[in-house]
Amino acid sequence: MNKISIETWNQFQQVMQAHRVAEKAQPWYVKRVQQMLNHFGGQPPTEITCDALNQYFQQKGREQLPDWQFRQVIHATELFLKEVVSSPLIDKLDWPFWKSGGQQLPTDHPTISREPDLSAGAGYHSRKGDLFHKVHTVFGEPLDRMVELIRLRQYSIRTEKTYLDWVTRFLGAHLDRGLSELGSKEVEQFLTYLVVRRNVSPSTQNLALTALAFFFREVLEQSIDGLEFTRSKRPKRLPVVLSRHETQLLLDKMEGTYELMAGLMYGTGMRLMECVRLRVKDIDFDYSVITVRDGKGKKDRRVPLPKRYTGPLKEHLQQVKQLHDEDLDGGFGEVFLPDALARKYPNALKEWGWQYVFPSARISADPRSGSVRRHHLHENTLQRAIKRGATEASLTKQVNSHALRHSFATHLLEAGQDIRTVQELLGHADVSTTMIYTHVLNRPGIPPVVSPADF
Repeated sequence: MNKISIETWNQFQQVMQAHRVAEKAQPWYVKRVQQMLNHFGGQPPTEITCDALNQYFQQKGREQLPDWQFRQVIHATELFLKEVVSSPLIDKLDWPFWKSGGQQLPTDHPTISREPDLSAGAGYHSRKGDLFHKVHTVFGEPLDRMVELIRLRQYSIRTEKTYLDWVTRFLGAHLDRGLSELGSKEVEQFLTYLVVRRNVSPSTQNLALTALAFFFREVLEQSIDGLEFTRSKRPKRLPVVLSRHETQLLLDKMEGTYELMAGLMYGTGMRLMECVRLRVKDIDFDYSVITVRDGKGKKDRRVPLPKRYTGPLKEHLQQVKQLHDEDLDGGFGEVFLPDALARKYPNALKEWGWQYVFPSARISADPRSGSVRRHHLHENTLQRAIKRGATEASLTKQVNSHALRHSFATHLLEAGQDIRTVQELLGHADVSTTMIYTHVLNRPGIPPVVSPADF
């Protein structure tokens, strides 16, 4: 067993049991460790460096293992090196990044573009659910037409899915009626039902209304203006904002790639998807700016690159560049390109500038085209890392990724920055959206409001 003593393997068995590794999975954990040790040719485990281990994981990431098998490789290696042989050389390894497992992006992920085929219903007939198939059997033609119109207007995939879901639910309640019998009255009843019987939130009711309005206006060419229905009351909630001390506590509890990503989100005000979709070409170290492409509302904007993260970001990009070069040597190296750029610039797929700043740990097949590529990190892994950091920092606030963006805006205003400048940095279309942070500051008026208990 690669010169590893029986006592060591017995200790590994105890470690697996302590970490509640399933009994049927334990032989596979032993096999993963043996494969790792064989890869290093009998080198003592305590002498395996972080760089060597990174390269090994990168190689495993190119084998297109299922997600659970790749995570098993990482977990088994971590348990063995950390808790069995107590290797002193791997403390600085970015374990959270590797343990994320390189989760594959789903078919309807906003980064993955839909196929260029705009024929009726292309790309969505595989949707699961008895209701959808029943509705499509009766109202297939108008549903196909709606999808075609959504794609011609270049709405996002998530918008397409949302509209289709709500229209399907509405039509599912009227399978025994023709389209000519449906109008404002039925829409009013449906929207009222959502609030009275389903107790949905105001945003959910508004989504349903928007979807149905699009269907009636664009597909059926029928107006449903002047609707009268029970509206769900929208509560006025202030955004969750961390103090500077709380922000630092959170970042201190994070590590590796996720610490860098969270730090950039706080330092630039980027949204979650804007951060994970960042490309190498959009970072300008000379001018200390980051260009955010295709943000909310399909708008570009520039945000400051924090000096604090310039050095760590350069080091991170050196590692990503090495990974990309190894991908190219292995016959890989492609990246997803938006808006049919792959057809216009066929060589750009492998160019360094187009690569993601935060690539996935694994190469995977594009869920739509089948092309083998290295996508960006799945946003869920960053969200989980932020929540885990907030828990370890003992923060009582409901911290999520967007709290970093709220904190960015609030701290700028605290420092005396002009609200119009903050509006531009956040990418808000209207300054009234940015004004909410003045309420967070407890400064809706001038001078700041002081509690009478402190008079």
